[in-house]
Amino acid sequence: MVADLTAGAPSPATPHSARPSPPPPRATGRRHGLTGLYARRFLRNRPAVAGVVIFLLLVLFSVFGDLFTSYAYSDADFTALTQPPSAQHWFGTNQGGNDIYASAVHGLRRSLAIAVSVSVLTVVVAAVIGSSAAYFGGRVEKATLAVIHFLLVVPSFLILALVSNRLAGDWRVLIVVLTVFGWMSTARVIWSVSTSLRERDYVTAAEFMGISPARIILRHIIPNLGSLLIVNLTLGVVATVLSETALSFIGFGVQTPDVSLGTMLADGAGTITSAPWLFVFPAGLVVLLTVSMTLVGDGLRDALDPGSATGAGGRR
Repeated sequence: MVADLTAGAPSPATPHSARPSPPPPRATGRRHGLTGLYARRFLRNRPAVAGVVIFLLLVLFSVFGDLFTSYAYSDADFTALTQPPSAQHWFGTNQGGNDIYASAVHGLRRSLAIAVSVSVLTVVVAAVIGSSAAYFGGRVEKATLAVIHFLLVVPSFLILALVSNRLAGDWRVLIVVLTVFGWMSTARVIWSVSTSLRERDYVTAAEFMGISPARIILRHIIPNLGSLLIVNLTLGVVATVLSETALSFIGFGVQTPDVSLGTMLADGAGTITSAPWLFVFPAGLVVLLTVSMTLVGDGLRDALDPGSATGAGGRR
């Protein structure tokens, strides 16, 4: 009987200390939340969104623009020399009978390939060198900064022109040369920011656990420079486009038979009054490309910077 009553009685309440604790929040959820917050900040910036749209349209034009013409950039129509835009040649032709539309598609593709490649390589090199100098400090830091300051005062544009011209204007060589002389300013900015990151608790804890310096730099310092690297990557595209265009314009960049936006501008500069279409179309593509990436870079900087008007002052 007593056993029956005991069996039927409700069990005593479980003490609070014995209750299972809820699982800790996952770091991935926090990361996804920050990503969504940055995305909302960016999408509130209408000029930045317009810049993304323009850039994507330019990329699509460079990739699929060949599908809308039967001419290649190297084809010559000797029956239509220096002809204005028409139904057969949408952007007209140049003095050699080359279709300007086909040349613009190929030139934009070449300029984009150079700009994106140089920007990515420059940011990677600058991130590794700048963060390494800040982490190791001492003689390594002094030597690295001395090299950076020396390269910053070297007339890099003249060296770029001479090296590129000597190597026949190969666009692959141009990528290497622009990267070699383009990482210093970004590396110095990354070094200045990394000097504060090397004093953080997670870096000290990683050192105490015996983690190698290379792993600390790649896993704990560089990832915390993400916002800075993204903005520099975006704005680096603009700087590279202008550098490549300037070099090609004066004959030291991409050279014939290849075509870039800079070579097209050089060809059209002498006939801007008699045949303006030779200059207007490539110039318009350069303007659209630089303006779109500038707007995207400004939008990313505002979205990733919590102290900016768009990042902190707007509604979330």
